[in-house]
Order: sequence, then structure tokens, then C-alpha cells
Amino acid sequence: MADKILAVKGMNDILPGSVPRKDKLPDSALWRWFERTVDRVLSQHGYQYLLTPVVEPTPLFVRGIGEATDIVEKEMYSWTDAMNGDALTLRPEITAGIVRAMVEHNVLYNGPLRVWTLGPVFRHERPQKGRYRQFFQLDVEALGLPGPDVDAELILLVRRLWQALGLEVGRDVRLELNSLGQPAERAAHRAALVAYFEQHRDRLDDDSRRRLHSNPLRILDSKNPALQSLVDAAPTLAEHLGAESRAHLQAVCDVLDAAGLPYRINPRLVRGLDYYNLTVFEWVTDHLGSQGTVCGGGRYDGLFEQLGGKPTPAIGFGLGIERLLLLLQALGLPVPDAAPQAYAVIGDGVPLAPVLVALDALRAAGVAVQMHAAGREGWGSLKSQLKRADASGARFALVFGADELAQGAVALKPLRDAAAAQVLRPLARPETWAGELLQG
Repeated sequence: MADKILAVKGMNDILPGSVPRKDKLPDSALWRWFERTVDRVLSQHGYQYLLTPVVEPTPLFVRGIGEATDIVEKEMYSWTDAMNGDALTLRPEITAGIVRAMVEHNVLYNGPLRVWTLGPVFRHERPQKGRYRQFFQLDVEALGLPGPDVDAELILLVRRLWQALGLEVGRDVRLELNSLGQPAERAAHRAALVAYFEQHRDRLDDDSRRRLHSNPLRILDSKNPALQSLVDAAPTLAEHLGAESRAHLQAVCDVLDAAGLPYRINPRLVRGLDYYNLTVFEWVTDHLGSQGTVCGGGRYDGLFEQLGGKPTPAIGFGLGIERLLLLLQALGLPVPDAAPQAYAVIGDGVPLAPVLVALDALRAAGVAVQMHAAGREGWGSLKSQLKRADASGARFALVFGADELAQGAVALKPLRDAAAAQVLRPLARPETWAGELLQG
């Protein structure tokens, strides 16, 4: 027997919930419920769906994310195309690809646009719970809209999504905010940081020394406990913000205050990508250990110009789907399952044609029906089929037995209410009683 071929480490299969597995990864039913919830919430806010390729030109990310970021330096899956020599990369994030698409197709010619997408991204890093080499991301962008009102609306949209998923703000997730100001303000802050850390160079670790002149802002995000007191005393960006940047952040806060959304201003919140300016935000949790950020984003008004487009204001966020679903599971929140409403049980010797015609009519009426599959030796006993029906999670078994068919009927057997009686319904007109199955 040949050796089994296994999935690449850090790239996971999302399987049906009926499949036993040792890991704690979400099953496909939870995944699909999340996708449907996202679709509903974003449609309510006027966001349109789009798709971009998972493979993009490498310069897109070097220029867009920043050459001195961890993503570009360490984490990208990049190669040279053997056919034409192009430098290509599996996307490590989605925003840059969306901006590339907007510029390439001149999508914003007719005005601003709100868009969203969902798909895989790839980062070459050490896999751990909530952090994978291939993970799926929800990406939401408001393009061509400059004001703090849009920033606040986007943050409130995320709160609406949490509510739809059953998460409680304050208990399960918390909002942190900051402003990164404008390029000139960040340049002044950067100079102050370099001067400060140069004075304490002997206390920096190797990673921080390497970043000191290329990307000193990332030192503030260091996870090294030995650096925390040094980082806490470093100059803050707030000290260098001008009146307009302060007013922009205050306008966002005013809306959030009016909407009753609690938040914390975190002056050390910098995000991991170079293209952000003004408002940045993260939603964090205490329920996933070290992987505490479940959603993050902010404004990136300069990215269009960096990628060859016209100056265009924009704001968006990304959300790691696996990590969020792990949070839902960790909190034990109730979520809809994928159980059918009915399970068809078929007696030996029963003709298939009237059964399949009836099931087709029920499905046309909106009923989810799973039909028992015959084995090599036939359908099996009604008792064994009813056990399968019960295990499926269905609320009803539809019993197509010889006695029932002789009466031109099918039996509806409740599976979740022991006190409810089995009833017969006409086989020829299933649409007349489909509502009973839908209502449960």
C-alpha cells in the first residue's frame, strides 16, 4: 500500500460536522452559516461582492504592504514564473489586490464603491492554534469615501456582525482605536522614535535593532516582554498629531459614543501594514490566548497612489475566519446546524418513482430532505433507517413503507418530540403539507 499523502502543515481541511476529527477546527456547517450571516449583514449596508486572484505580482505587496514589514520580509510564498520570468506571490492579504483591481479597471470612475470578498490568504509562518499558513479572510472595503463618518459606519458594521453572530461587545470582544495621522506627522514621530531607541540601543533585541531605521514603528508592536517598559516610555504618535488628524479621530469617537459602543484609545496600536493612515482599529478578545486580535483595519488614503492610481481615500478591515469561528466554539455560542428538516426512510420493495417524485416536490417547496441511501443488500430494516434518521438531526422521518404507499400516503414521524404522534399525509400532493415540515 502506498504511503498516504497528507495536507501541507498549516493548511487545513474544513469537513462536514458528521466527520469525527481530533482537532478543534470549525466544521463546514458553521463555516457556511458564517458566510450567510456575513452576506446578509453586508448587503444591509450596501456592500457588493467581488473576487480577485489569489496569485498577484510580487511588487504589488512589496510596494503596497511595505518592504520592511514581517509579511514581505519573512512570510510570503513567492516564486519566479518559469514561463515568462514574472515575480509572483500567493496573496498574504487581500486589500492590495482589491486596490490593484480598482486601478486596473478604473472601477471608481463613476463614484465611490463599497465592496467585500472572502477567500484564502497565505503566510509562511509557524502554524499554531488560530494562526495557519493558509487561512481564510473576510475583507471589507469602502473606497472613495474620505470622512470620519465612513470610519464610524464601518466600525458599527462590525458591531452589527458581532451581534448577528451572537457575540457580546465588552464581554466577548472589545474595540481598540488609534490614529496614525498623516505622512508628515508619522515622519516626525518616526524621527523621534529613532532618536529615542538609539539612546537605548543596548536594550533592544536583534529584531528591534534590525527594524530601528527601516521600520521603527514595528518595535512598538514587539511581543518581547523584556522590551515592554522601554516601549511604554517611547514617544507616542499622539504627541505629533496635528489639529486635523485629532479632529478626524474625535469625530469617529463622537459617533461611537452616540451609538453606545464602548472603545479604548490605544496609543500603541499601529497595525502590521505600512499603508494605514488616520483611523486604525482592532477588535480583540481574551478567549483565544495569545491570538487575541479577531478583526483589524483602518484608513489607507495613500495606497491607490502608491499602486499607480489617482489619490483616493479608502478604509477597510480584515477578519480571520478560522480564528473567529474558534472564538464562537470556545464561547459555546449556539449556532444553526446543517440538519435536514426531514429524512426519507424507504421500505424494501417500495417503488422508487413515487418516492423520488414526492421528495422532489418537497424540495421545490423549500424543505431540506435527505434520502436514505440503499446499500448493496437493499435499503436495510426500517428500524436501522430510523436510527440514521435520528442521527441526522432531522425533525421528521418520512416513512415510505409498503403499507403507507398502499394507502397512497407517506407517514410523518416526529423525531424530536416523543409525545407527538405519527400522521399520514397524501403521497400525491406533498406541497399541501410541506409547511408542517418547515414549521417543525
